[in-house]
Amino acid sequence: MSAAPKPIVLWAVPRSRSTAFLRIMLERGDLEVLHEPFSYLQADGHFEVAGRRVTSPTALLDAILELNAGGRRVFVKETSDYTYTPLLQDERLYTEVVNTFMIREPGAAISSHYAMNPGATLDEYGFEYLHVIFDAVRSATGEIPLVIDGDDLVSSPEATVRAYCERVGLAFKPEALRWDPGRRANWRRTDRWHAEVARSSGLEARTPQRRETPDTNPHLRRVAQYHQPFYDALARHRLAG
Repeated sequence: MSAAPKPIVLWAVPRSRSTAFLRIMLERGDLEVLHEPFSYLQADGHFEVAGRRVTSPTALLDAILELNAGGRRVFVKETSDYTYTPLLQDERLYTEVVNTFMIREPGAAISSHYAMNPGATLDEYGFEYLHVIFDAVRSATGEIPLVIDGDDLVSSPEATVRAYCERVGLAFKPEALRWDPGRRANWRRTDRWHAEVARSSGLEARTPQRRETPDTNPHLRRVAQYHQPFYDALARHRLAG
């Protein structure tokens, strides 16, 4: 009897369109999908997995691995605006999980993040810590992890998702690129951050909203300049659909 495929984690910089990607994974219907469990654990002190309440990163990873062994593969979407030091010290993250990454051009991601949370700290924009996680995975596994770009997801959705699925061992399901609009119960706590995805029925470029950007706001310019090198380092490994 062959072992179950490893659970997949998508580590994403905030506002990279990662919730749209999670929505695709939900629409497939063959995965157990968890929305930002480690972030919720950090913020709330607990998280529930399949009816099991956990209160530590170790217990949460235990629960994810047990759920994955139960018959359906687990997909986790997580963001890099929190730090996960105990998790990164758990070797099972590298030996028993497929770690993947999602980026987006800093100007657009930072502008979108600032519109939602103008009080965000420099670290909360997430590019630097995403690079820390990427380096930890690369160092532990000796392999370069898969990286996708949120802009590629919108401009070439089928090619990007197809290539991602191929790399992580999932069958590509083109029908999952469309869905019925609506909110999801599992992102209720962060609902306002996902309003665009809730209103959508698929991946499509939208007219940019009028927002502060690094071109118009000196603070955002400094934030973008700080995080640009980390984006560039990750973008060198970006998946070409």
